[in-house]
Amino acid sequence: MMISLKKTVLSVLFTCSLCFSSFAQDSVSTDDLQFTEIQADAVDTATIGVDTTVKEATVSSPVKQQPATVASPNQDSFWEIFLTGFVGGFAALLMPCIFPMLPLTVSFFTKGAEKGKAFRRASLYGIFIIIIYVVLGLLVTIIFGADALNSLSTNGIFNFLFFLLLVVFAASFFGAFELTLPSSWVNKMDANADKGGIAGLFFMAGTLALVSFSCTGPIIGTLLVQAATTGALLGPAIGMFGFSLALAIPFVLFALFPSVMSKLPKSGGWLNSVKVVLGFLELAFALKFLSNVDLAYHWEWFDREIFLALWIVIFTMMGIYLLGKIRFSHDSEVAFISVPRLFMAIVVLAFTVYLVPGMWGAPLKSVSAFLPPQETQDFDLYTASLIGGSVHAVNTADEVPHKYADKFKAPLKLNAYFDYKEGIEQAKKLNKPVLIDFTGHACVNCRKMEANVWPDKEVYKLISQDYVLIQLYVDDKSELAAAVVLITPEGRKLNTIGKKWSDLQARKFQSNSQPFYVLLDPKTEMQLVSPQGADYEVANYKKFLESGLEAFKIK
Repeated sequence: MMISLKKTVLSVLFTCSLCFSSFAQDSVSTDDLQFTEIQADAVDTATIGVDTTVKEATVSSPVKQQPATVASPNQDSFWEIFLTGFVGGFAALLMPCIFPMLPLTVSFFTKGAEKGKAFRRASLYGIFIIIIYVVLGLLVTIIFGADALNSLSTNGIFNFLFFLLLVVFAASFFGAFELTLPSSWVNKMDANADKGGIAGLFFMAGTLALVSFSCTGPIIGTLLVQAATTGALLGPAIGMFGFSLALAIPFVLFALFPSVMSKLPKSGGWLNSVKVVLGFLELAFALKFLSNVDLAYHWEWFDREIFLALWIVIFTMMGIYLLGKIRFSHDSEVAFISVPRLFMAIVVLAFTVYLVPGMWGAPLKSVSAFLPPQETQDFDLYTASLIGGSVHAVNTADEVPHKYADKFKAPLKLNAYFDYKEGIEQAKKLNKPVLIDFTGHACVNCRKMEANVWPDKEVYKLISQDYVLIQLYVDDKSELAAAVVLITPEGRKLNTIGKKWSDLQARKFQSNSQPFYVLLDPKTEMQLVSPQGADYEVANYKKFLESGLEAFKIK
């Protein structure tokens, strides 16, 4: 009970601190791959003289091939996008560009008007705010296109540009400069707002969006980036709906209950403090995108220790700032620390202390999904203690190195194979079932499973002793040798390791979400039980592995 409470508190703590980064990225790109039902003969003809290893891995399964469809993000992902946008909208309300406008705008609706009429006008104003921002989200999808959105999550150039963009947003919140739109846009919108009627309300909403851009721009930009990189076609629009709904609700409610306005805190220097705190969060969040690039392209210089060291410094400085010990150019002097500000400083500094053991390999399960994989840790006492205890892997000494072992490292020192055919052949020799883990460098749910579920002693024993583990990274950018590049019947070139395994997953198992766990009989390559995705309940995952073993023994 105490352990569960601790994990819950730390999870809430991190969610509050990183309100922009709580998406679980459970889908990795299959780029513009299109699927049709493929007959074995057709594939054999298409692959003559090319990579027979890939051909066997892709089409030799006795499992009946069905037309594969690209899996769409599940409902939980859409809810996470919406909730993140909603939190971002409330954060935007506390910006110095919007908060002082609340009483002015509401008084415009209520002055000299009946309560019902004032509420109707405020409701229309709120609806127009929602429409403007949702249209902005749809424009992102239209401009980039669905295929481009699917590839953003693992594209190195885009991820690096996102990293730089969020650093720029953070600098803006710190007061280095102000992001503004052309004044002519604001003046024209403001002039049209004087027309009155429904059109006037629409242009008033547009004026709010333009005038507040210097404060809301970084929040909107971060939200759109994160929503786009989930690969969800409607992700940006859903995120903008959540953001605009949170922004519109106060204007409508205060128009209905104008007396509540008097209870709002007065504008002041605390509004700038909100911007600076969000700047620290933007900076912390930016590092996740840089980590994605580092992993996908095997740079191997941005490991877990460096990531954690930067986070520890960022959140320590945030806590010191909240205590009034750091001031920026646009900050007013802090004569005393308010109680809410003190509590926030305690929360941030406590979170910082929680991160420190991670420098020595502590799993940090509450935030593990956002960190680089545990195996990138140079000094890792945790994994050594796990393996050195009562649980031991048995297949750790192979005669020859595994294929692609120079590029990938198995989590928790497990003896994993990174090539489908090689793993299948080894499982046949050992007469053990196969656990295929379709994973990705940028997959946060994969990291969470590896940090929260796999270390369980019974689960770890099942994976290490009773199964042959095959990990296939579907977003890896390593180029394949020209001699083994495969051209699919649709004319798509599988020229990277990631494309090779992404095609295998989609064509053979009709899925492209990660993590995706498949239990196979290596002799027939038939599924032992139905595959499953992320499940953070240890008992459920253990039952899944045990059911595969039972099915294998029966055969």
